[in-house]
Amino acid sequence: MTADLVAWILLSVIAAYACGGGVDYGAGFWDLLAGGAERGKAPRRLIDHAMAPVWEVNNVWLIFVLVLMWTGFPVFFQTVFTALWLPLALAVVGMVLRGAGFALRKPTRRLAERRIYGAVFAVSSLLTPFFLGAAAGGVASGRVEPGTTASADAWANTTSILAGLLAVAATAFLGAVFLTSDARRFDAPDLIGYFRVRAWIGIGALVVVGALGLAVTDEHASYVHHGLTHGIGLLLVVFAAVAVAATAWLVSGRHAGWARYTSVASVASMVAAWGFAQRPYLVPTSLTVRQAAGASASLRWMLFVALIAIVLIGPALVVLYRLDTHGVLEPLTDEDVGE
Repeated sequence: MTADLVAWILLSVIAAYACGGGVDYGAGFWDLLAGGAERGKAPRRLIDHAMAPVWEVNNVWLIFVLVLMWTGFPVFFQTVFTALWLPLALAVVGMVLRGAGFALRKPTRRLAERRIYGAVFAVSSLLTPFFLGAAAGGVASGRVEPGTTASADAWANTTSILAGLLAVAATAFLGAVFLTSDARRFDAPDLIGYFRVRAWIGIGALVVVGALGLAVTDEHASYVHHGLTHGIGLLLVVFAAVAVAATAWLVSGRHAGWARYTSVASVASMVAAWGFAQRPYLVPTSLTVRQAAGASASLRWMLFVALIAIVLIGPALVVLYRLDTHGVLEPLTDEDVGE
């Protein structure tokens, strides 16, 4: 029972990172496609101001995931990081370069250097979610069972590639929806329509890639496919589809702020559907939650610490997100920093 509870907490934290971190990765994706220095100046300025107060805090969820995996499910941790070390290492390199590019672009005055830092930030925002998604696809396909050595087949397969593309599409979708709302609160009416169109493009890409992924899993990840098309997994997939449709409607009107909640609900539901589709396995169909679990004492302490962390950190993050989305943190601008 303790192992199951820790596993559900792990899935919840993965969903939180997919949503919170996904918004930031999505902003970087649209930064990449914003165009040249002049044409992309306004969108990139909005992206800078929208991301600046909260972009680092989302790494809290990633650290939480690693600690839960390492302490709660050491066999699972060893299996994943042995077989999938290359895409995970590339994702980590992307995170580091992305943070450096974002931090160094803003204070840099020379156009050539700004372009270099901006390109590093934007390209890393595309590659990092792709490799994380590819690793998740490798797990879902069952190719990383215990004892598997590192190989391209573990993550460069059809399921992994589509999972990586789905992760990129989800981040693009989230980023565009949030930036549409940010354009309104930053009083940039010309950018509301700009990012609204990109939100619809993200929705279209998410629907197409999601449908392809669901079809592909029938052959390449049959256990997960059955879970996604039956029972609770199917209900969550349907709920995610309804939330995406609601987002498409909300983002087009004056209540675009509510679209943030429906977009987060859709992505969180996709992650939850994946978790329910795999149960009781962490790696279908070779490693169950209880087989991968650590010692009972470690799990009990892990559960206690996780609950304390959620109680202490969760409300603080909610307050931070609320302050940011309600404009309380807006006064910190380039001019303020200069003064």
